[in-house]
Amino acid sequence: MLFINTRPQDRAEKLSHTLRMAQVPVLDLPLLELVARPWSVALSELYQQLLSAQVIVVVSPTAVQIGMDYFKQASINLNQLRQIQWIAVGETTAQALATYGIAAEVPLVETSEGMLQLPMLKSMNAGTCTAFWRGEGGRPFMMDQLKQQGMHILNFILYERRCPLLTQQNLPDILPLLEQEPEYAMVVSSEASWLNWIKLMQGQEAIIEKGHYFVLGERLYQVVSDYKKNQLACFNITRLPDLKTDSILQQIVVVQGNT
Repeated sequence: MLFINTRPQDRAEKLSHTLRMAQVPVLDLPLLELVARPWSVALSELYQQLLSAQVIVVVSPTAVQIGMDYFKQASINLNQLRQIQWIAVGETTAQALATYGIAAEVPLVETSEGMLQLPMLKSMNAGTCTAFWRGEGGRPFMMDQLKQQGMHILNFILYERRCPLLTQQNLPDILPLLEQEPEYAMVVSSEASWLNWIKLMQGQEAIIEKGHYFVLGERLYQVVSDYKKNQLACFNITRLPDLKTDSILQQIVVVQGNT
């Protein structure tokens, strides 16, 4: 069965390599690319407020890279932030923080719901200053929940997410391949990537219905399920607890065994 690797290019290589070694055919088709937002007065003001923050939630390795780079622009040294408790969405984000000597808490489930179950967040008092290093559109559910609990939120939008131009340009070559495939599997790691997929496949309902969609977490499962229900579509959806290569390979084996 064909596997469509939709992860951003810099995060896709390990998964694609492992699957190919396991004799799984892979089509690399990134649905998101992350582009840094330029330094601005608004970001400068947010960085100065970090000195009074207690928690920083970092949503991706890209957020780590851009967030750390902008410390220089803000004339802030990491040593000034020793009071900060760091939370990383996923092991790869935690590893990126570790290169700066930062030990971060990682939720068992890499979703907003999973993050909110962290004891650190559940025990915070109203008024606690919590910063989010994120991309445009990322983790609004989690921020909204913490706001409702009375937390003071610093919203750092460090990058924008968009459908890669190369993916759009390659689509005329990819569609005939997908039309020939009886079925395929793909990971849906965010609502933004799902919306980009639906936009790319506009008018291609038959191709959409060939998919076995591995979606990350409960909320995204509901988003994809709602689309399926509203469009009267017929395809398979499986929840993923995380984006680890072993978890994805395990699901591919299960799907292949059922077909």
